[in-house]
Amino acid sequence: MGPVTFWSAPYAAGPVRASVPLPGSKSITNRALVLAALAEGSSTVTGALRSRDTNLMIDALRALGIGIEGVDTTLTITPAPLTGAAVDCGLAGTVMRFLPPVAALADGDVEFDGDEQARTRPLDTILDGLRAAGADVDGSALPFVVHGHGAVRGGTVTIDASGSSQFVSGLLLSAARFDEGITIHHSGKPVPSMPHIEMTIEMLRAAGVRVESPSDSTEADTWVVAPGPIRPVNWTIEPDLSNATAFLAAAAVTEGEVSVPFWPHRTTQPGDAIREILERMGADVVLAESVLTVRGPKQLHGIDIDLHDIGELTPTVAALAALAEGPSWLRGIAHLRGHETDRLAALSTEINRLGGQVTETDDGLEITPAPLHGGQWHSYADHRMATAGAILGLRVDGIEIEDIGTTAKTLPDFVGLWSHMLDGSS
Repeated sequence: MGPVTFWSAPYAAGPVRASVPLPGSKSITNRALVLAALAEGSSTVTGALRSRDTNLMIDALRALGIGIEGVDTTLTITPAPLTGAAVDCGLAGTVMRFLPPVAALADGDVEFDGDEQARTRPLDTILDGLRAAGADVDGSALPFVVHGHGAVRGGTVTIDASGSSQFVSGLLLSAARFDEGITIHHSGKPVPSMPHIEMTIEMLRAAGVRVESPSDSTEADTWVVAPGPIRPVNWTIEPDLSNATAFLAAAAVTEGEVSVPFWPHRTTQPGDAIREILERMGADVVLAESVLTVRGPKQLHGIDIDLHDIGELTPTVAALAALAEGPSWLRGIAHLRGHETDRLAALSTEINRLGGQVTETDDGLEITPAPLHGGQWHSYADHRMATAGAILGLRVDGIEIEDIGTTAKTLPDFVGLWSHMLDGSS
């Protein structure tokens, strides 16, 4: 483990004004890579995000025998027989939850491990679901081993996916290759981040897979994938809208104006919800000709909001709320206690360390604005904690963010993009 480093978060002396082009969506990139690896023929991925999480996915698929060629953001994926391998998950939830079902189709043992922090992330749901589908798995958390036998029976499984939508998506992505496909019944509290499951279903259908979701029937919390081929697709990746939220927040907290080009008019990305959130907090938000522009108000309002389906936006919204006028209540996000870190505890601890007033509730945070001061902001190896600290640093001089490099998990060169934004350049 290397020495702890701290980055001086830039303070904005005036309104931030910039256009900020952003790289592709991690969520879409890693789903496209998995589907391409299991397809019947070669696929291309254009506009792929190249970050730690996506590079870990690429390296893992290559280790399993998949051909992936190309550099930068354009890749050609050529399926091949899957073999035993060692997979480094890092801290990537999409790798540790999407690839075990792929590994079960391999001929040989696939060993999974990752960063020290990843060993506490819940994986028993996806691994137990795989066992119920006939796969051979040793372990219930990192490190674990999938003993691939070249095929998976599939069939009906019941899981509690209230901890993460990735448990459902992970099973859905590979299920067309299972002998019987899969029928997933969810039993438990509501599944969080449903837009991510909708993203998975839309991409499966684009690849010719027959999928039935709860919206297609009267049976709630049930997903059905029929067995059959996965068609090659030439995927074009949208910008990562969740990564965009920190830059748009910069306009909101500084009375500035920030634009993000190539914003899709229709998307399954949860990050699109930032438009409504910023409007409710007092910002002016305009989407025109595929450019989203946010203009910040003189003073942000507090917000009472259920973030259950868009929990990944919580660190950004918490930072906005800490700088707003009036209290905020962020609800429906108890599941964030099982993310890269316990995000509710981390946000309350770090904002309070700077003089804030944040209280954890059973399912969220209550944030009462208070004068903030500079100090250390710990990132907990969590990329969204790091960017939340950078948002606060725009308005609070002297914030030092631990391990800003953790942002490379989903956004390469965050520091460079942030600096260019503050310079008013793109």
